[in-house]
Amino acid sequence: MSANAAPVDPLTQFSLALAAPADSKEQAELLSTLRESLENHPSLSILCSTLINTLSGTGDSLMKTWVLNLLHFAICKSNLSAEARTQLADQSLEVLAGLLNDGNINTVKVVVQCFPTVYALLFRSLCVNRSNRKPWDILTQAKARILEFVWAPHVNAGLRISAVKFMQRVILVQTRGINDPRLQNKDDPNLNMVPSDHPFISAQALEQEGLKLLEGVITTLYTSNNPDMLSAILNSWANLIKRRPALVELVVSTLVQWTPVKLEGQPASVIRSAEKTIRILLTHISRTPQGHPFVGQIQSALAAQAARMEQAVAEEKARRAAAAEASKKRTNTATPVTEAPESKRPKLEHEPVPALGAGGFDFSALPATLVTDLIVANLQAHTENALIGLVQAYRHKKATTSIPVPAVAEIPGLSSTPPPSRGSTAEHVASVSAQRPPPSGPRADREKKAKSVTPPPPPAPVKIEEPVDPLKMDIDDEEMEYEPDRLNLEISGEAEPIDEAEAALDHAMEEAELPITDFKLPPARELDADDREVLMRKAITRIREGAKELVAAEGALDASDPHHLRTTPADMWMLLLVRMVTRVSDPSIEQEANEDETKADDAVVKRSEIYDRQDRLRHALCEYIMADFSGRIRLATTWMNEEWYNDRIRRQQDRAWQPNYETWLNQIVAAYQTHAEGKDRTFSRFLLDLPAVPQDVLNLLRESCVEPERRQMGFAALREFVSQRPSLRAEAMNMLLELTTHPDKITRGAAINTVKRWIPDVQPMADMIRDFALQLLRRLQSRPKQAEEEKPEKPQTNGADHEENMEDGQLPQEDIIQTPYLPEQLELPAVNAQILQHVELLFALSTKVPEFLDEIFAAYGGMEETVQETVQQLITPLVRALGPTHGKLLTLLRTFPPGAESLALRVLTIFTETGRPSAQLVALVKSLVNERDLDARFLIPIIAEMDKADIVRHLPRIVSILNGTPEPKQLVRSVFSSIVTTPPETFGKVTSNLPRVRQSELLTPAELMVLLHESEREIGLRSAIEAISICFSMTDIYRSEILGVVMNQLVDVPNLPTLFMRTVIQAVTTYRSLRGFVSTTLLSRLITKKIWTNPPLWEGFIRCAKLIAPQSFGALLQLPKEQLREVVEKQPTLKAELREHVMKKGTNKARVAGYLDIFGEDDSSTPAAAASPAPSAGESTPQPEPEPLLVEPAQSS
Repeated sequence: MSANAAPVDPLTQFSLALAAPADSKEQAELLSTLRESLENHPSLSILCSTLINTLSGTGDSLMKTWVLNLLHFAICKSNLSAEARTQLADQSLEVLAGLLNDGNINTVKVVVQCFPTVYALLFRSLCVNRSNRKPWDILTQAKARILEFVWAPHVNAGLRISAVKFMQRVILVQTRGINDPRLQNKDDPNLNMVPSDHPFISAQALEQEGLKLLEGVITTLYTSNNPDMLSAILNSWANLIKRRPALVELVVSTLVQWTPVKLEGQPASVIRSAEKTIRILLTHISRTPQGHPFVGQIQSALAAQAARMEQAVAEEKARRAAAAEASKKRTNTATPVTEAPESKRPKLEHEPVPALGAGGFDFSALPATLVTDLIVANLQAHTENALIGLVQAYRHKKATTSIPVPAVAEIPGLSSTPPPSRGSTAEHVASVSAQRPPPSGPRADREKKAKSVTPPPPPAPVKIEEPVDPLKMDIDDEEMEYEPDRLNLEISGEAEPIDEAEAALDHAMEEAELPITDFKLPPARELDADDREVLMRKAITRIREGAKELVAAEGALDASDPHHLRTTPADMWMLLLVRMVTRVSDPSIEQEANEDETKADDAVVKRSEIYDRQDRLRHALCEYIMADFSGRIRLATTWMNEEWYNDRIRRQQDRAWQPNYETWLNQIVAAYQTHAEGKDRTFSRFLLDLPAVPQDVLNLLRESCVEPERRQMGFAALREFVSQRPSLRAEAMNMLLELTTHPDKITRGAAINTVKRWIPDVQPMADMIRDFALQLLRRLQSRPKQAEEEKPEKPQTNGADHEENMEDGQLPQEDIIQTPYLPEQLELPAVNAQILQHVELLFALSTKVPEFLDEIFAAYGGMEETVQETVQQLITPLVRALGPTHGKLLTLLRTFPPGAESLALRVLTIFTETGRPSAQLVALVKSLVNERDLDARFLIPIIAEMDKADIVRHLPRIVSILNGTPEPKQLVRSVFSSIVTTPPETFGKVTSNLPRVRQSELLTPAELMVLLHESEREIGLRSAIEAISICFSMTDIYRSEILGVVMNQLVDVPNLPTLFMRTVIQAVTTYRSLRGFVSTTLLSRLITKKIWTNPPLWEGFIRCAKLIAPQSFGALLQLPKEQLREVVEKQPTLKAELREHVMKKGTNKARVAGYLDIFGEDDSSTPAAAASPAPSAGESTPQPEPEPLLVEPAQSS
């Protein structure tokens, strides 16, 4: 494509190609042009993704071949990014694998050529994506199928070579690359990329297969006699030794040991070419860093090869010399030279000398290779200049001997005597040629060549008369009437007698042809008004009835006839009828100049009567048209055009003329409204042909667009005005654009669908629609009137101060667009229906012009908060329609402007609502969170796709969004559900050796709870409390045995979390079965850790002991006396129960006495303690407690 050529729109060009006849030259040219424009076009990957499915299940066609070649270019040769090509390879994998079994060998060959790149791209992708096994299975099956082409017999040579190239790429992928991570190339997929624990890619099995394939390639190199196969193998080994240094030794030993034994019988040039290829490759290896250790071995091999090649050259020369000598000997023996006797008479005729070597020797007996070698040897024996001279000499000799001499037998009239001399023969040929007519056709050409030696004298010029058109000849009277008897009489001098009656008749006719000078028509009979109207109606009726015959005759006219009139008979009768009605003839106009002033009133009355009579005729015509409007639309159009033209010429003559055009047009429109059908488009065609459309009619069309019965007619008329009436385009387009903001959804949708047809490149309509849509978007940024009134007024010195005080993105009030269907100011809080009136047009256009999404994101930051929330809801259908692979949306997620974070988060949420996010999307969001410090909500949609380390790193940030409101709580609960595995029913009851589900990716319930406690300060105590409560509410996951594991792990932590005792209290409140574990094990271990040294935890310890009493008494008695005394002081209700427990269980009187000293020996303190109600398990003691220890209402166990 030339640089100055206009850019080709791919969609338009492809539509034209589809519309062209299948497999035609026109379609081929269109597809070729489209291919050139697509090679650097950004929509290449999108078009390929769309066309992939057209390849499967179809027969051979030009379109199928074009799509397959385009896909091959996009995957293997285009400048698309690696991610885009990987995605395209993934989408097309199943289709390409199916085409490997196609019946067309060329199709299979192109598919095989695609697979080296497809295999490498998908191998690298699947090493990271460990959960998608299906593509790997398909890829493995396709690999096996292609490798069959290498080894199977009777395979097309080109297909086999393509399969060998694929096998070389498989070897490259299925071997290990450079071990040094600093030197590794990410664009070089190899076995080092495969994780050791990959679920379905086994690096060991692939490595064994790759080495086995390499052995097969080496075997093919030694055993194949196909030079093209050898070239395909050797050309790929340069890349192999560069990327796989470990295989250099094997490659060098293979090349060193190779000899052209299997090429025996091939031409010497083929063997020499193979030797040169080996030599070049060995020389290249010796110059690389990988080949330095093998330089000596390579030099020895090159020396041996050079000797072998020199010997082959010498043998070839000797063989050629022997063949040339043998040929020469056979030539000499075949043509012996004998001396002619002196008395031999000279030959008169020319005898051709036989060519050298042609004397009886049959060259076809020699083998073809020997003949070829002989020819090459003889050509090499001459220099280039000498060879050119020999060729030119041969051509000159051939030209002089190839002049044909005319045979004597071809000349008629000659005897069989010996041929005369050359000169007499030429003269005789000339004489005979002059006596006979000139030949024509091929024979003339032959004779012309034969006479080229001695051309005959030119013949005398012959005057050729041009043919005369008989239609243009002048015909005399005698030629018109050929009468032999009359002609004989004239020749003889006698005349035919003339009849007297005929003579008198001729005289009368001559007198009748004299010019009439004094003739005057008699005056017409005067008719009254009624008679005139009746006469006019009868005339109209006759014209109307006669039109039926004219219409029938009109169909018989040949439209292809160049003499065919453009105006049909039907047009003529309509024009006659309309002009009888419109062109008013006022007989009083000529008399008004002679009338005096006393008769002026009578003239006005007379003119008024004429006008009334014409209006009655117009009314009759209108009724006739409306009786069958669709069938008489041509008459209506002709009438209106005549009325418009008549008004113009009458206005020039009389400024007081009352126009009839608008009056009767409104009559037709009003009559049409009463009995019009909603789907009838006749009326829109009628309006389109009008010379002028009044504002009343346009307003009527606007109203019709709103009414369900006439909506289709209204939109069709406005659409035609925009497309075909430039004078009305602006006004009609403005109506359509205003209707895109109509509150009724159906009307608004019809208007949007109407204007969408001009997007993106139908000008000037496209620019008008863009400007209107963007102005609607900017309305959402305007400052509401109520908000402006609430602000105190500031004195302004000039208008510039006012503009400086405006916020970014806002428009001056006078610049904000307004339509009849939008409120003057936005209502706040925002109403969904009202915001939809502003943005639905822009959303619809974004499906065709993705750049509108940039405008939406840019304007979003300037909107009020409730407007932003509404936009987030309304944009959902658009985002779902575009899909998570839409390039513009992914770009906006990466580069969205400040202030549009919530909109970007909504787009991300929509992408992940119905399916798992792609690896590309996960990587994009992770990089965004790290680079732009985004809200933790961005991590929620992708947290389940992260590995365990990323989950642990990002989870505290997600939990920190909890603030006591329901929405964040629901989000965090969904996160917990997605990242935590559900423990088996047998957890904690029996041992099991089953592996844990997705252990490497998800957290166990215990790990999540422990993580929340360990990260309580990073999260925040209040948020951590709420997160732990969410865990307790997930009773299907956090059962009693899970909580026991959590508490058992936390109690061993060196620094106990602040919320530990709160979790313990909540656990024993939820599950009473845990009280035994807490009282016998947990509290005792806390005592050994001297829990009283941590005041918040000590308070929780006391409350927990009170909650599970009397099961906790055994642990409490393990406390030192000071701490035990503090317990009974803070929980006086425990004193009596502890004293009773000691009295019952105590056997050591000394210890009992010590405890009684703490608890008291009598019940004197009991009434005082009973006087005040004991705090319940869920209430706080009178002493202040740390706020994080406040226990929420317990969950039912």
